[in-house]
Amino acid sequence: MTHKVFCQVLKREAPALEEAPYPGEIGQRIVENISAEGWRQWLERLTTIINENRLSTADPRHLDMIEEHMLGFLFNESDQGHLPSGYVPRDKSS
Repeated sequence: MTHKVFCQVLKREAPALEEAPYPGEIGQRIVENISAEGWRQWLERLTTIINENRLSTADPRHLDMIEEHMLGFLFNESDQGHLPSGYVPRDKSS
């Protein structure tokens, strides 16, 4: 039987992550409060945030910004995590 959590992203019960996808206390909070689907949605948003803001995962300052976006998206703890201002998704059919 699949373990379920009340997902803070989906606002409903859903299958949990199998393991913490992030280290430390934040990772523990994620595994206890975010479903596998909620985490997948975060990864999609993360890709957009990195590309649109031209962030680098090799830059410690950018990692701090990414973490702030993650907390905003997953737990609504900041104004971050939303799609970048002026973002227009590309037409996937092209």
